Amino acid sequence: MNQDELKVLVGRAALAEVVPGAVVGVGTGSTVNCFIDALATMKDRIAGAVSSSVKSTERLKALGIKVLDANEVESIPVYIDGADEIDHRGHMVKGGGAALTREKIVADLAERFVCIADASKLVDTLGKFPLPVEVIPMAAAQVARRFRQTYGGEATVREGVVTDNGNLILDVRGLTISDPPAMEAEVNQWPGVVTMGVFARHKASVCLLGTPEGVKTLRF
Repeated sequence: MNQDELKVLVGRAALAEVVPGAVVGVGTGSTVNCFIDALATMKDRIAGAVSSSVKSTERLKALGIKVLDANEVESIPVYIDGADEIDHRGHMVKGGGAALTREKIVADLAERFVCIADASKLVDTLGKFPLPVEVIPMAAAQVARRFRQTYGGEATVREGVVTDNGNLILDVRGLTISDPPAMEAEVNQWPGVVTMGVFARHKASVCLLGTPEGVKTLRF
């Protein structure tokens, strides 16, 4: 199976994680799009969805799935989203689609994070994928300098991208993220950083990994 077929496979497998009658958290990206398409087959058996991006919201609504504002719900049983990288402890790098801030907000509402990904996303150490960081525009150069001084990473502004929140994305290359919780805690304190793309505090509980042999379930 090619990568697109693996995404469809895990998207369908994620239906088993959806709690009937409850609201489900829905992430962003190409793998999640496959999940949204599959979710439409059971839309009458859920109370609706909380979405992490404008694009996902549009897709959900187009398929007749009710979308609730995050402020309307106190908690959700499960949040289903993809990852740009995931390690063997469930820590992830996310933000390739520039929705990392809203993804963390929805993840914070959820009791469990279910990551859906193809096998190429599983890594021993995070950092090969450029780390996305959402920043207030006036802080972009300052945050980039701090990444260079603190971690030796080279940060560049993602051209032509403005987040759903009106901010910029820095992509930081040259990192080896050996302690994801510590880096997340540190960088989130820097002035001008809205959110950084390490998901350690909100790590995955489960990863449904698409492999040529089928869906492999990893629990953390």
